[in-house]
Amino acid sequence: MESYLNENFGDVKAKNSSEEALQRWRKLCWVVKNPKRRFRFTANLSKRFEARAIRRSNQEKFRLAVLVSQAALQFIHGLSSDYTPPKEVTAAGFQICADELGSIVEGHDFKKLKIHGGVQSIAGKLSTSITNGISTADDALHRRKEIYGINKFTETKVPGFWVFVWEALHDMTLMILAVCAFVSLLVGIIMEGWPKGAHDGLGIVASILLVVFVTATSDYRQSLQFKDLDTEKKKITVQVTRDGQRQKISIYDLVPGDFVHLAIGDQVPADGLFISGFSLLINESSLTGESEPVHVNAENPFLLSGTKVQDGSCKMLVTTVGMRTQWGKLMATLSEGGDDETPLQVKLNGVATIIGKLGLFFAAVTFAVLVQGLFNRKLREGSHWSWSGDEALEILEFFAVAVTIVVVAVPEGLPLAVTLSLAFAMKKMMHDKALVRHLAACETMGSATTICSDKTGTLTTNHMTLVKACICGKIKEVSSTEETSSFCSEIPDFAVRILLQSIFNNTGGEIVRNIDDKIEILGTPTEAALLEFGLLLGGDFQAEQQASKIVKVEPFNSAKKQMGVVLEIPGVGFRAHSKGASEIVLAACDKFIDSNGDVVALDEASINHLKDTIDNFASEALRTLCLAYMELGSEFSAESPLPSKGYTCIAIVGIKDPVRPGVKESVAICKSAGISVRMVTGDNINTAKAIAKECGILNDEGIAIEGPVFREKSEEELLKLIPKIQVMARSSPMDKHILVKHLRTGLEEVVAVTGDGTNDAPALHEADIGLAMGIAGTEVAKESADVIIMDDNFSTILTVAKWGRSIYINIQKFVQFQLTVNIVALIVNFSSACLTGNAPLTAVQLLWVNMIMDTLGALALATEPPNDDLMKRSPVGRKENFISNVMWRNIIGQSLYQFVIIWFLQTRGKAFFHLDGEDSDLILNTLIFNSFVFCQVFNEINSREMEKINVFKGILRNHVFVAVITCTVIFQIIIIQFLGTFANTYPLTMQQWIGSILLGFLGMPIAAALKMIPVE
Repeated sequence: MESYLNENFGDVKAKNSSEEALQRWRKLCWVVKNPKRRFRFTANLSKRFEARAIRRSNQEKFRLAVLVSQAALQFIHGLSSDYTPPKEVTAAGFQICADELGSIVEGHDFKKLKIHGGVQSIAGKLSTSITNGISTADDALHRRKEIYGINKFTETKVPGFWVFVWEALHDMTLMILAVCAFVSLLVGIIMEGWPKGAHDGLGIVASILLVVFVTATSDYRQSLQFKDLDTEKKKITVQVTRDGQRQKISIYDLVPGDFVHLAIGDQVPADGLFISGFSLLINESSLTGESEPVHVNAENPFLLSGTKVQDGSCKMLVTTVGMRTQWGKLMATLSEGGDDETPLQVKLNGVATIIGKLGLFFAAVTFAVLVQGLFNRKLREGSHWSWSGDEALEILEFFAVAVTIVVVAVPEGLPLAVTLSLAFAMKKMMHDKALVRHLAACETMGSATTICSDKTGTLTTNHMTLVKACICGKIKEVSSTEETSSFCSEIPDFAVRILLQSIFNNTGGEIVRNIDDKIEILGTPTEAALLEFGLLLGGDFQAEQQASKIVKVEPFNSAKKQMGVVLEIPGVGFRAHSKGASEIVLAACDKFIDSNGDVVALDEASINHLKDTIDNFASEALRTLCLAYMELGSEFSAESPLPSKGYTCIAIVGIKDPVRPGVKESVAICKSAGISVRMVTGDNINTAKAIAKECGILNDEGIAIEGPVFREKSEEELLKLIPKIQVMARSSPMDKHILVKHLRTGLEEVVAVTGDGTNDAPALHEADIGLAMGIAGTEVAKESADVIIMDDNFSTILTVAKWGRSIYINIQKFVQFQLTVNIVALIVNFSSACLTGNAPLTAVQLLWVNMIMDTLGALALATEPPNDDLMKRSPVGRKENFISNVMWRNIIGQSLYQFVIIWFLQTRGKAFFHLDGEDSDLILNTLIFNSFVFCQVFNEINSREMEKINVFKGILRNHVFVAVITCTVIFQIIIIQFLGTFANTYPLTMQQWIGSILLGFLGMPIAAALKMIPVE
């Protein structure tokens, strides 16, 4: 079976499956009872095609708009505005309407922009201040929303409960049974009158309704869970200026007139216009499909919602929001495209198809045998030319039994159990600070064999403090204002001035006053630590920024490992500042500031002293940075690159970032679970090694390597080297990508990778599971990831791995349980029909069995919470069979036992239970039905553990399981004792109840004995 599944249903991968593969398995699944339900949680390929068409249309539209705008530029001069804003707009205090704003940005309309007086004038028409942003006083925000709309997209609403009931009724076999029930009612009432003649038909109707309502309830709850997760995925916050203060707000609260601050890796939250910024590169591929980034500046100021900041930073004026943007229209289509189906869903669709085909064959043969038995009896009696209503009802009952065999045989619940288990796990993982973006990541994480983790913020706390500094050759500890003040007094004034200029101008952070009028440091933890140090030195952020003019900014990125800025200083000229990885910036220096405050050449002794300082800081697990500057004279062009040599070293600083509590224990658990943990960081190798040893990642067998050394290795060398690598320092995003690729393809590892920066996107995309950081991660990284770690904690990654394993094993348990019921129900009804001429289980009884094994079974077994024992076994890996030999042993053993029990009852049941009289056949069939159901109840308990004998461990903690078993038993008692007229059962005595329960219970010691049989 496994080879058939791999051949026909194995093309669908956890990530990046081709559309051909997605189409192929759908075509192979032709035995489907209810397509609406079966394919509800799979990708809607037609909607995706529609989204691609919109992208192509956008691409052409924007290209044309740019060409037209450029051609129109020469005719702009001298044009006068004939635009008059609508009365409701002017009454609200604005001078431009939403449609006019939308046409300017979306159409890249330079002509209209010029007519309206440019960006500054449009800000005025939106009643916003360039420095203070919009006012939130009184009902100002409400008026804006009324005129310009809200920044929300039209979303598909969760269908109501009755929609799910309607979809559940679309099950083909249930529809056929409903027709059978109607005919049975009609013929029964004609033959035997009301109400006696209606019992059989009403029994089937009641069973159908029960199945439909239980199924609909389960599906409805799942859809609500997915809706909650979808809402959580879309929560994005942005930095805005309102009422003169910087603050974080949800993108849904943005209104036209807002000033948004964008940095590298951010998603543009609405359509808008560029106000100010540096080196801004925008990736518009999500909207246009065009991979080449676009330069946005004062000459080309148009920013489109949904695009990404690839480089640089800027301040943007929001002009258009929500469904008025092209992104809003595209999102409405994309949201209906759905998530790709997971490999397990597809495989289990394959299993359902195989068993469904067998079920159809057995059902057809069973019906033929039963009808032939009736014909033979009539031939013997010589009454084959005269048919009564009872005999017509008998044939109808045979047909109903055959259809119900199909109901039981086609395990529609198998692929849906995956969805149920994933929905349950995703909801629970959200509480554990892990937000799953792609369904397949849950199950893939259970197979992970390697985790490539960042250091900063994942293994460490990301709460950084500058604790040591080397300035003018002097090394000092920095821990309080007093110590810093004394430190300051020992350093020449020139060195302090140039240091403060570097800290406060060459930064990606900011010091602002927040809503509570308190000083707040914004930016990455590294930037915040430096800015805090600047304040301790007595610096003034605003004064330093106003004392010079920023001419050029080269933002930090993980490839260059440094950032730079060029300042124009009155009376001095141009000065460049550089900051970044200590050894890289120091290598660009040829001078330093000595203890007298003089700039002197770097000699060998000074270089060695500074290098030793870097090594000493790093060996204490400190992150080291070097700050440097360079005088550029009186001429510099903003188009020119920053110099790469000739800098003067100002200082080397050491920033402490402690290891997170619990990380060492989590790494140890990962290792015991067969998961290798590797650290991939941009930090100094000594810092990385110190942290890795503290975390328990680096041991005597492993090696630490630097990115530049790693990337020079040949393919053969890499294959030998990679299994030993435990730490990679000074790595570039491409190094991480190469490592992940080799681990996946060369060593067949299942790789999970963490990332937070824009440049991590390729590695996150390449990995089997991409894990983005929720706090430090950029929107670009989050979008490329499969799971977002909301608290940036390595221990949460361990939780995701545990849940992944739990999902995989839970679904295996459910498959084992369901296949056993399938096999027994098929063989019992088929063999009984062939050998005795009647089926012991009626249509109503089979429908109840189907519900026990389908919806209720999935609820009980697919929602088992994870336990610590899961992390004591090896990972599944890439090539393991899903239906393992252990499962086949349990399925075959249990099926044989149950078949023997049912067959024993059919042949020796009357003698065993001392049955005689006219109701003996009905009582025997009731005993067979009751024993069969209790076999399933105890087998459900057995299925909690596939290899361990103790199946009761932790059973009371799983409230869903206990509730399902309790409800099954109670309802079984009601069916037998009180609903006999409808379910073709007879009330049993206490002795008969104990007997049938014992026969079911015997399956437990049988299961324990089976588990002692060794399998490979």
